[in-house]
Amino acid sequence: MEKRRNDNGKKERKFGTREKERRPFRPRRDEAPLEEQEQNENQLEGRNAILEVLRSGRDIEKIMVAKGNVEGTIKRIIAMAVEKGVVIQEVSRQKLDEISQTKNHQGVIALVSAHNYVEVEDILAAAREKGEDPFVLLLDGITDPHNLGAILRTAECAGVHGVIIPKRRSVGLNATVGKTSAGAIEYMPVARVTNIVQTMEYLKKEGLWIACADMKGLDHFDTNMKGPLALVIGSEGDGVSRLVKENCDFTASIPMYGKISSLNASVAAALLMYEVVRQRRF
Repeated sequence: MEKRRNDNGKKERKFGTREKERRPFRPRRDEAPLEEQEQNENQLEGRNAILEVLRSGRDIEKIMVAKGNVEGTIKRIIAMAVEKGVVIQEVSRQKLDEISQTKNHQGVIALVSAHNYVEVEDILAAAREKGEDPFVLLLDGITDPHNLGAILRTAECAGVHGVIIPKRRSVGLNATVGKTSAGAIEYMPVARVTNIVQTMEYLKKEGLWIACADMKGLDHFDTNMKGPLALVIGSEGDGVSRLVKENCDFTASIPMYGKISSLNASVAAALLMYEVVRQRRF
């Protein structure tokens, strides 16, 4: 830009004629091109697709239905899901629009499991077939799929016979869990139960002791974790819920010597699992 004087002696500005360079369009970092966006292979959309998966008997994590939309096929889907014990979640249509991959969800989206679940009885039977004392993990409120995947991976390496998770307040066997587990999801039996406390009572009747991971418990080095055992791991934020903790036989803690007072849930689970391995095998 340069200045010159006009006829009245005043300065005026003269702008250069070079056109402003046009920058190529680039998507925002949080808006990757469609072909680069990760698709959830375990998400089904549309009424007919979800009816078929319900008929097939495949394990379903939950079904999300648009609020107020309970007519016709949706009503049939809800009835079949309730009969099979599948979790139904009512959400806004806007929420369905946001997570829809096909943009044609028809008011219903289902999240199916990346792997089928087993029964608690199957886990105990597998331990007895090996001639080993049952070693089971009970996960109370683990909602992060990366934590669950990491726990499954360590559990498989530590010789755990099976993992038990609740249907609600817990992440299920989704695609992220499968990837994080590094293949352990294929070998580690996982049971999904309606009521954790009732399951604990059943395990006690089957001869298992229930140990709860708790910061105020006995040092896990001084705790006897031999024999048939179910180890309860809670969430990072809230730990083991009050009712579950009250129904445990004893507690075990991990000594902390630093300024941070807690560990990641999957790390805590790994330390306790391998303390069980140490006591049983060494």
